[in-house]
Amino acid sequence: MSSLPQTPRGWRARLALGFENIAQRTQLTQRRHTGPLVVQRSFHPELRGEGEPCHVYVIHPPGGVASGDDLALEVDVSAGAHALLTTPAAAKYYRRGDAGVARVRQSFRVAGGTLEWLPQESIFYPDAAVELHSIVRLANAVPTSRFIGWEIGCLGLPARAQDFGSGTLRQHVEIWQGERPLLLERVNVGQEALSSRWGLGGHTAFGTAIACPAGAAEHRRALETIAQENCDCAQILLACTLVDGVLICRATAQRTDRLKQAFVRWWQALRPALLAREAVIPRIWST
Repeated sequence: MSSLPQTPRGWRARLALGFENIAQRTQLTQRRHTGPLVVQRSFHPELRGEGEPCHVYVIHPPGGVASGDDLALEVDVSAGAHALLTTPAAAKYYRRGDAGVARVRQSFRVAGGTLEWLPQESIFYPDAAVELHSIVRLANAVPTSRFIGWEIGCLGLPARAQDFGSGTLRQHVEIWQGERPLLLERVNVGQEALSSRWGLGGHTAFGTAIACPAGAAEHRRALETIAQENCDCAQILLACTLVDGVLICRATAQRTDRLKQAFVRWWQALRPALLAREAVIPRIWST
């Protein structure tokens, strides 16, 4: 699909990706896009073997999401395929303008394969107005459908001593197994939530990491991993729960980089147990 011009209401962009297992190697077999949301190429940095994973970097060339933008990412992973998606840099959500709320919709469908969604952090600028909706659908009839993912956010620009101001963030996360909901979560963040004890308690960085299906052994491993991070609750605080086979790690921190490092260590500890593969850091994280 060719790129569409920007309209007064903002960019409209859609990226649809499909992954299949071909000769024991996951291949990016479908790639369609409209507007400025693309991938350049796929990578295979991991050792060959059954279902060799495919790494893909999702790129938004304008460099940030502005008021009125509407982005949609759709990912399908078929049986036996294993895809790891990340982003080359932090996503930036700019302050609200006349065009209104910026919207991002992410739809992940896994039918007997494995999907890892590990984007770099999102920075929500002062006075930004953003809606994020992520939905994961695991095939009910295929018990080998697996998902690991996270979302990491920074509210305001703390390095410049600029808080979130009058910004608003509405974040929806859903995980379904067939027609059965495993997780339905709605988070609304405004100025009041930043300092309140029931909110972020003065922290500007927050994140949620999810792995499913998971069991008691993975839960214990996750707790052991985060116990090493919770040495200074004023700087970072993490907690893990296991409900209906969904392992959820939630975190708040003073610094986004420290929270991201904690999530990477959580992923490195859990990936061998959940996916029978050692964690291979995407090369783009080191650039």
